[in-house]
Amino acid sequence: MKNILIMIVATLTLQSAYGQIEQDKVLHFLGGNLYGLVGAGVANEISDGDRPWTFIGAVGGSLLIGLAKESIDQKQYGGWSNEDLLATVLGGATVGITIDIFKKKKQRKREQLYRDAIKSADVRFQKKFPIETTEINSLLVLGMSSTVLEK
Repeated sequence: MKNILIMIVATLTLQSAYGQIEQDKVLHFLGGNLYGLVGAGVANEISDGDRPWTFIGAVGGSLLIGLAKESIDQKQYGGWSNEDLLATVLGGATVGITIDIFKKKKQRKREQLYRDAIKSADVRFQKKFPIETTEINSLLVLGMSSTVLEK
């Protein structure tokens, strides 16, 4: 019941906030999300999964598309909008933060699985050789008797 009440309040709050935001800013935010996702994917591949570079890629991708869109708007309509650019970059930053949160959660889960696997493995085994007084040489390691050398 508590979760349902929280969801209803959140929905009503977001709907009233959505009504106050211009439709154009919402589209810029969504465009920033999409191109931020592309930028994060490219940066993730180039940096071999480095988290800060993935976030920078998300923000950079949305910044590039935002600058391109505002340049086109400036040329066609004669109007540059810093608010539109900010909405686009915030879309990319949102994707970058979301990727970082889920990547960190996946890393913690992987580390926990590793710790559990180590706990269940028996690493306290004793190495015993068949004859304790015999000096270990390469033939004994291969499973051959040292009498082969005597013949």
